[in-house]
Amino acid sequence: MCCDLKRRFLLLYATQKGQAKAIAEEIWQQAGAHGLEADMHCMSEMDKYNLETEKDPVVIVISTTGTGDPPDTARKFVKKIQDTALPPDHFAHLQYALLGLGDSEYTFFCNGGKTVDRLLQELGAQHFYDTGLADDCVGLEIVVDPWIDGLWLALKEAFILQKEKEDMSSNAVSGTPSAALHIGNELNLSSEVQNLKLEDGVRSSDALTQKVVDIHLEASTRDAEPSLVCSVPPVSHCALNIPALPPEYLEVQFQDTHGENPHLSSLISEGTTFEVPVTKAVQLTREDAIKTALLLELDIADTVFDYQPGDAFCVICPNNVKEVEELLQILGLSDKEDHFVCVKVKQGTKKKGATRPQHIPERSTLKFLLTWCLEIRAIPKKAFLRALVECTSDAGEKRRLQELCSRQGASDYAQFIRDSNVCLLDLLHAFPSCRPSLNLLIEHLPKLQARSYSVSSSNFYQPGRLCFVFNIVEFSTCPARPVPRKGVCTGWLAELVAPLLHPSKNTLATKGGTSSTEKISIFARPNNTFHLPVDPSVPFMMVGPGTGISPFIGFLQHRQKLREEHTDWKFGETWLFFGCRHQDRDYLFKDELKCFLENGTLTHLKVCFSRDSSTAEVGPPKYVQDVLRLYPKEVTRVLLEERGYFYVCGDKKHMADGISEAVVDILSMEMEADKLEAMKMLAVLREEKRYLQDVWS
Repeated sequence: MCCDLKRRFLLLYATQKGQAKAIAEEIWQQAGAHGLEADMHCMSEMDKYNLETEKDPVVIVISTTGTGDPPDTARKFVKKIQDTALPPDHFAHLQYALLGLGDSEYTFFCNGGKTVDRLLQELGAQHFYDTGLADDCVGLEIVVDPWIDGLWLALKEAFILQKEKEDMSSNAVSGTPSAALHIGNELNLSSEVQNLKLEDGVRSSDALTQKVVDIHLEASTRDAEPSLVCSVPPVSHCALNIPALPPEYLEVQFQDTHGENPHLSSLISEGTTFEVPVTKAVQLTREDAIKTALLLELDIADTVFDYQPGDAFCVICPNNVKEVEELLQILGLSDKEDHFVCVKVKQGTKKKGATRPQHIPERSTLKFLLTWCLEIRAIPKKAFLRALVECTSDAGEKRRLQELCSRQGASDYAQFIRDSNVCLLDLLHAFPSCRPSLNLLIEHLPKLQARSYSVSSSNFYQPGRLCFVFNIVEFSTCPARPVPRKGVCTGWLAELVAPLLHPSKNTLATKGGTSSTEKISIFARPNNTFHLPVDPSVPFMMVGPGTGISPFIGFLQHRQKLREEHTDWKFGETWLFFGCRHQDRDYLFKDELKCFLENGTLTHLKVCFSRDSSTAEVGPPKYVQDVLRLYPKEVTRVLLEERGYFYVCGDKKHMADGISEAVVDILSMEMEADKLEAMKMLAVLREEKRYLQDVWS
């Protein structure tokens, strides 16, 4: 290809946890194979690009936070283009394409990308390629991969049109359609897929497709069912489109010296951390309950940590000790676990803007790094699988890893990797000839995130104490994971407080222990909206099945204390809709709710049990949304006539959406409006911050 055909485009990304950056880097890496050059920058680096004068096409990859806002790295950019003084043709010269990332488990899906898209359109910018919205709930790659595939042709067409405009303005002969067609043909030729035969010990390659011809592999998979380690036709027989090999950019040096590991507070950037003792632990569910719920009490009296009912906070947790030891053993690094590791950017790396990840200390022991810094349970991304191919010696295992990261193996990746919650350890057991280097793990494993929990107490009611409730997360065995596992944080916490748990575990009146020397590190994560109404006379309804009841215990404790201290105040009515599986196994806070009801703090308590059998012809409602539908007039009165508040806490997928649908149906029926009008009413309630959710996926 002629060098003058290598065209530049501006590539911007805004990321919260690194996914948008990783996708932008993939686009940047692929650009060269298509005869294009990507000028890549984080959206926050506004001194390195200027959209006001940008003539080339712009490609934007942007994620969305859990609250639906653009990521922190896009705030300055969004604020700038929100300026109402800008004219409607401010970006009339701009042609762009946008890929938004989000999670449909949350209410404002891809809202960060949608916001930027809308603002650019309002300022006159034009799409040269349709906007893509990728859903992390089902797998980003389902949208991302085909969107990137189509991007190259769209960019080339944009360059052709751009050249035609330039040539028309200069009356150049080369601006004829035949010249444009010639350019298009050149570009298309440059991006043709090459079919390469995959030999044993295949060399590292950025080729887009590779094909294996292995009689033994074909015979072994002919009659088998597909699995993590085994494929069947057509995947096992076809040429593969695999991602470009990500360039390595870190080097690791071991230092046999002594020193201290970094303090855990250095691992977070969100604010001040507090190391606080666990003073009590109570099991709230019976031993035969399907899920085990624990309540932990923390002593925050000697800190400046403050919170309101409805707030959440984060717990800094480590990876499982046994899993860390197992990983060290497989990597052959057990003898180096106490050695200090120095991580630096590799000289001459091809990775653009390569820097040491912020969550990686400049110097710490290897064991500290794998215990506190890297999410070793993370589901491997396709780029990681692609890198692991080069660390695998067995031809059959190498081929299967290629399939799992390929376009053709997308459904296998979804079934055997993402949906099965497969992690690095599972892969290393499944593909024993795979031996990745430590620097590769540091490059591809994400930061070990602190886990967020809702506060289940009131600092006003119980000064110096903070309570929270959680279910111990269980991952059962499956073909890809032969051993069961507990959640990273919930499993660690359960093991930590095991000595505090009392044999009589089904009531909060039980003292789980006297004192504890065990401490955990926490930091604040204030919720600016999920709070009690400022006016105590305003009524509110709470919906919280299972551990979703947690913040509402704090609400009711706070309300009870206010009632005790302000007997002359007027208080609005309070409703709680609670659901669990069995009345005698997992009815959380049963005695406390009874007390709240008896002393008038809680006006109405409506409870349902989804797994208890009934002999009645018409059984009782099973789920909270079913109970809610029994009180349409009361819901409408509280929300519309008395301008009350409605709180929902719990599982997004199986509960929160059902509650929203129930409220829409209730408003539609009671207001004699069609469903669309009722949905608009709910949207208004959300905007007014009177319909509030604290949900998780």
